[in-house]
Amino acid sequence: MKAEWLSDARKIPDEVMNYVRRIAVCAIEEKQYSPELVADLLGISRSSIYDWLNRYRQDGEAALDTGTSPGAPPILTPEMDRWLEATLLHATPEEHGYDTVLWTLKIIVDLLKNRFGIEISPSTVASHLHRLRLSCQQPVYRALGQDPEKVERYLKEEFPEIQRVAEELGADIGFEDESWMGAGKRSGRTWGRVGSPPTVRVSDDRGGYHVLSMITAQGDLVYRVDERSINSQVYIEFLKKLLAERTRPLIVIADNASYHNSREVQDFVAANRDKLRLFFLPPHSPELNPDEQVWNEVKHRNLEKKPIKSKKDLEYLLYVFLEKLKRNVEKIRSFFKLPETRYAGLQETSA
Repeated sequence: MKAEWLSDARKIPDEVMNYVRRIAVCAIEEKQYSPELVADLLGISRSSIYDWLNRYRQDGEAALDTGTSPGAPPILTPEMDRWLEATLLHATPEEHGYDTVLWTLKIIVDLLKNRFGIEISPSTVASHLHRLRLSCQQPVYRALGQDPEKVERYLKEEFPEIQRVAEELGADIGFEDESWMGAGKRSGRTWGRVGSPPTVRVSDDRGGYHVLSMITAQGDLVYRVDERSINSQVYIEFLKKLLAERTRPLIVIADNASYHNSREVQDFVAANRDKLRLFFLPPHSPELNPDEQVWNEVKHRNLEKKPIKSKKDLEYLLYVFLEKLKRNVEKIRSFFKLPETRYAGLQETSA
C-alpha cells in the first residue's frame, strides 16, 4: 500500500486521528502494550505516542481530540465556567425560557451566546464540559407532587422500622409494583439506506397485559401476567401467589394505588397477619422502588426492541423475558444497588 497517509499522519482526517489516539492510549493504559510496540504498529513516532499519553493522563480523554492552534485566549473564562456548572447542575432549560427540562448542546450554545455574547461550537462546548467533569446522562425523574419531607421520614424512620419488624417476624422484605405492557409500543433504531427509512413489519394491535411483580434483595422475583385491569380482587390473587411460593413471612412494600389501600385488601392482609404485612412508599416516589427496574429491564431493554406481531406474541415474549430475569438472581440484586434504592439492599457484613 502506498497511500500518502501511511507515511504522513498529517494526511489522516482529524476525526479519524481522534480515534487513533484513543486506540493507542487504550492499548497502552488498559491492555499493557508497550508504547514502542504501539508506535511501530500504527506507524506513529514514539514522541507522538508519549505526547498522547501525557495529554490523556493530565487532562483526560477529551485532550486526545485534535485541537485548534495555540495562541488564542480561552473563550470561556473561569467565571463563565462557574456559572455554567451551577446552571447545568441546579437549573433546567425550562427556567431559562426553553420548552424542555433536558440540557442539550444546542441549548447551551444558545444560552452562552445570549448571556455572554460569545460564539462557540457544540463540539467545543462538549469538550469543555468534559474538562469540568460533566457528562450527558440518563436523568432520574422526580414527580412534582413528591414531598421531600415524607421521603426523608420514610428513609430515616419508616423503613428502619419496617426492617425491625421484619427481623422480629423472621420475614423477608419484598417490593411490589404493576405495569401495563402494550403490543403497540416500541423503540430502538436499525440500519437502512440514507434518505430511505427502513420498514419493519410490526403489530398495530393496541392490546396488552397488566403485569404485577415483586422482588427481594435476595434476588427473588414473583410475577403475574393478567389481561384484566388490576383491582382489589386481582391484587389479592397476586398476594395469595406470593404467600404460596414462600416459607417465611413476607413484608410487601408498594405504592399508594387505590386498590392497595382498599378495604378488601386490608381485610385480607389482616386475616394473614402472621405471614403477611403491607407497607407503603411515600407518594410520587417510584425511584425508591427497586421493582421499577423490572419494567426498565423487560419493557425498555427487551420488549420494545422486538417486532411484536400479535397480542399472543406479546404474551409469549413477556413470559420469556420475565422467566429469563427470574433466573438472573444477580441482575435482580443489582436493582437494590442503585443510588436511590441502595437503602433497601442487603446490609454488608464483615467476615
